Amino acid sequence: MAESGGKGGSDLVVRMGSDELVVRRRYEAASIANDILIALWFIVGSVMFFSSAWQEAGTWCFLAGSAELLVRPLIRLARLMHVRGVRSRTDARSASAAPHESSQDF
Repeated sequence: MAESGGKGGSDLVVRMGSDELVVRRRYEAASIANDILIALWFIVGSVMFFSSAWQEAGTWCFLAGSAELLVRPLIRLARLMHVRGVRSRTDARSASAAPHESSQDF
């Protein structure tokens, strides 16, 4: 795995033979993957609750989904800290080179 240039070096490049998988805006991608995992935990837990034999396992799925809800603000916090670190280095060069922050949280 390697990081490429892009804006602030935020592209994640995974080389697989002669192919490359490029993940741009990795914090947003991590947040989307986390949201998918949350949905899966709660869907599986809900289905398990249809059978009394699976209710305990369903409860554990709900607990895992609830714990996963904590990951989203941690991803946002990591992004904020990373953006501020990049911004503080670029402020010395030029204020316009700083990464753009959206008013929408992902």
